[in-house]
Amino acid sequence: MTRTDAPGLSNSDIVALTEWRRMLHRHPELSGHEAETAARVVGMLQDTRPDGIVTGLGGHGVAATFDSGTPGPHVMLRCELDALPIEELGDVPHKSTVPGVAHLCGHDGHMTLLAGMARLLGRQRPARGMVTLMFQPAEEDGAGAARVVADPRFAGLKPTHAFAIHNMPGFPLGHVTLGDGPVMCASRGMRVVLTGRTAHASEPEKGTSPMQALAALMPGLAALGQGRPETDPDFALATICHARLGDPAFGVAPGLADLFVTLRSLRDDRMQRLIADAEAMVQAAARENGLAATITYEDVFVTTENTAGAVKLARAALDRIGISHDDTGLPLRASEDFGRFGGDCELAMLFLGSGTDHPAVHNPDFDFPDDLIPIGTRIFAAIVDEVIRDDG
Repeated sequence: MTRTDAPGLSNSDIVALTEWRRMLHRHPELSGHEAETAARVVGMLQDTRPDGIVTGLGGHGVAATFDSGTPGPHVMLRCELDALPIEELGDVPHKSTVPGVAHLCGHDGHMTLLAGMARLLGRQRPARGMVTLMFQPAEEDGAGAARVVADPRFAGLKPTHAFAIHNMPGFPLGHVTLGDGPVMCASRGMRVVLTGRTAHASEPEKGTSPMQALAALMPGLAALGQGRPETDPDFALATICHARLGDPAFGVAPGLADLFVTLRSLRDDRMQRLIADAEAMVQAAARENGLAATITYEDVFVTTENTAGAVKLARAALDRIGISHDDTGLPLRASEDFGRFGGDCELAMLFLGSGTDHPAVHNPDFDFPDDLIPIGTRIFAAIVDEVIRDDG
């Protein structure tokens, strides 16, 4: 693929890709359970004749390589396989057929952008180097990218450049938001279990209740993150998501409490300080109330930080194909595990507008706009071309 002869999607391509996207939408699968989705991806890829397909990567991940046979950069384009545990309430004809599970973040659309790239690369390999299309599992719970990177086979797929596109409701359709530095926050789910001793409700003094500790921890932990905007490098946020004291009964003074807190920060080093402060607060509350405290973590995301070099290449590609772009609204408070692919490569995530009035991601009536399929595929193709030209 070069600047002068880069192929584009035909009308028949767009029709076929749109139907494929809607098929994926009808058959969503949760994080870690994307076996059928991965099989559908492999079936699609086989028709494009890649030079290699790796399956079962970090779980159900699939990677397809398109190799020029000439030394050059290795560009990875990444999308996600998984859906959300949310009931779809929209009335689209291709509505989810799986109760309580739906593609309400647009991962079906993101997969389709890479399916479009597979068609283009199948017809014409990159002029130099290699392109890997990475269909990553388990993004929603933060486990997928870490497992892919830890898979021994990833060593042979390690890119020099990595790019991803995430659709973004609230921004004009087809407009790209892009900036360097941190663009999405680190976050993790902190679960606190406070254990005391139950007693009869008529004799609470004979037990050890976690009530006082729980009551103090909810505002105390929430206060750890107040007062700074997300543009501040020291931004942090602690959100109380769930609390439970004992069981619903009138005859028992509780001896157990559960607390779920989401910790969030702009930078990974700030996250470590937030964790230390939160854990110290929990342990102090437990000691003061004669309780045992257990702390565990789930849904762990690192900061997604765009490199200046990757952003420069992406901006040049967008300018060349006439796609409007700016850095409005960045960084986002939300988290994504794409940042796990950074460190040794140039990396950038682009946010592609889904429309100013489009339902937000994770809303029960969200649906990926099919009009983004040719736009997103064109952006990816232009970025690959720009990387190849720059490296040459």
